[in-house]
Amino acid sequence: MPLTATILDPSQWTPRAVEHEARARAFGEPFVDRRMKGKKHPIEDFLFTYYTQKPGQLYRWHPGMAVVLVGHEARERGTWKFYRSVQTSSGPGYEFDAQAFGQARARAIEFARIILAGTAQRPGNFSCFGLHEWAMAYKSEANGIRHEYLPLRLGAQGTDEVVETHKIRCTHFDAFRFYTPQAIDLNEVQPTRETQRDLEQPACLHANMDLYKWAYKLSPAVPSELVMDCFELAWDIRTMDMQASPYDLADWGHDPIRIETPRARLRTCECKKSLPHVPIHCACRYWKLPIASQSPRRLDLTTGSRPRWSHGYYSEFSSGFGLYRGQLPGLVLGFLLHEHHGWIANPLGHHHSR
Repeated sequence: MPLTATILDPSQWTPRAVEHEARARAFGEPFVDRRMKGKKHPIEDFLFTYYTQKPGQLYRWHPGMAVVLVGHEARERGTWKFYRSVQTSSGPGYEFDAQAFGQARARAIEFARIILAGTAQRPGNFSCFGLHEWAMAYKSEANGIRHEYLPLRLGAQGTDEVVETHKIRCTHFDAFRFYTPQAIDLNEVQPTRETQRDLEQPACLHANMDLYKWAYKLSPAVPSELVMDCFELAWDIRTMDMQASPYDLADWGHDPIRIETPRARLRTCECKKSLPHVPIHCACRYWKLPIASQSPRRLDLTTGSRPRWSHGYYSEFSSGFGLYRGQLPGLVLGFLLHEHHGWIANPLGHHHSR
């Protein structure tokens, strides 16, 4: 089914580009400044060091598929990767080149589709409690610790005791691969890259954080507003992840989530289960996928706005538990599976009318 392009003149699209860049720079510029000064931040550096997208790439705004940008300001996009020039009733314009993108990224697109679609259909494990970070610091007296500038809240012996007295069932390979050698056999499952498509589950903090990875890997097909939604979600999750870790973040202004205590574990599980959907499930709801019970809430291509799911930042509890945003506006999965975007399954067959 052909897509009909939305044509945006400079008065419509340049404010969005400016707004996006300002939004992204609020996160990127402090990171760049720290790097220039040789400083580190255990939470705020992560999205720029663990993931491959750099600040300059994040600052660049893309409107997404089936949008043509016209005006003198759009001309530089003629040199940007996966853009092409087109003629419109408003004059020359530039748009995302779906055919070139589909040819170049076919394998990555399919892998993202498999991971996200499979994850969204599985039940969530709400009782892992972030113990993967503890397994990474297990037997630190022999192995050292990844964040060498951070003290362990309970010390080396106390950290080891938490690991040894709790069930550890991490299903996320990209967390498991950082375990210390002595912790590997303590994990109830042994995830691999090959089994990732079978084990990824929607209550995993890292699986939800990776929505940012899938979003930027699908750029410029994905609107940059959506990429930033995923980035900010990942930022919140990273904060919670480190609060629940064995590290002492008091000097960085963060109270611990004391998952070594029964009260904090219970509250963590209860609060996660109280959410109607974790963020990766919300991806399905955006484009009316199988688990959806509502009509799709689509991005307005002209303004970049979309109806918001009810989401808020941390809900603070007396136990010190902070809950990440449990709802997010439309996410990446819809761009992979929605019927109007069938070019992803058959990229060479994509075309649209103008």
